[in-house]
Amino acid sequence: MDQSFLFQSIALLSLGVGSGFLAGLLGIGGGMVLVPALTLLLVRGGVEAGLAVKMAIATSMAAILFTSIASVRAHHRKRAVRWDIVKSLAPGIVAGSVVSSVGVFALLKGNWLAIVFGVFVTFSAIQMFLDKQPRSTRQMPGTAGRLAAGGAIGFLSGLVGAGGGFISVPFMAWCNVAIHSAVATSAALGFPIALANIGGYVVTGMRVEGLPAHAFGFVWLPGLVLVAIGSVLTAPLGARAAHALPVKPLKRAFAMMLFLVAAYMFYTGGRSLLA
Repeated sequence: MDQSFLFQSIALLSLGVGSGFLAGLLGIGGGMVLVPALTLLLVRGGVEAGLAVKMAIATSMAAILFTSIASVRAHHRKRAVRWDIVKSLAPGIVAGSVVSSVGVFALLKGNWLAIVFGVFVTFSAIQMFLDKQPRSTRQMPGTAGRLAAGGAIGFLSGLVGAGGGFISVPFMAWCNVAIHSAVATSAALGFPIALANIGGYVVTGMRVEGLPAHAFGFVWLPGLVLVAIGSVLTAPLGARAAHALPVKPLKRAFAMMLFLVAAYMFYTGGRSLLA
């Protein structure tokens, strides 16, 4: 067996295992880890850096579809998912995702998407590290506010290939939703986010030249299959751990790693722009 193929397969399975556990534990969908790692693997495989970023974002989002199902089942057994919030945010999420994946994502160059990803990873890391507590009187907004919040979550998630947890978890915590429920609900929101975005990534990617073998639009099928296998196995473990482990120190440790991830994406995007 070719050593590079073996290395790539092991790396992708390991990515799935790690991202699936984190998705269940923190409700982040795994995209914060998957996008930079997939970008690196695709660039190593000879894909141009800007295109690699777009493919990594699309593949990460496709994997979230499977991760969300696996993690939300475990959270649902704990009765932690706020389905009322899922139903009220979903329409805005679908609308925002379609605008993002079909419109803005297709127009932006990959190097700019890398920088946008770095900005939102940095934002997410700061939110996780500070772990600010909301005022006790703050509650979830009304119908219009939830539609707007869902639209923002779907739009930004579509740009960076994440399941929306980097926005939805802080947003729900800010509205005094218990952290375990916010994580569980964020995992459930990952499904409509991924479903609405994948179609756009496939359709807009079909017209792009220079795609590697086994690409379906912007989605890299080998990466999707192996990451999905690993993540489906470990997402339920992460979800169970979220109800048993002290989440605050884990969030701070993960935030430190996210700062490094953001630095890599800034480097990738900036290097392409300056080349």
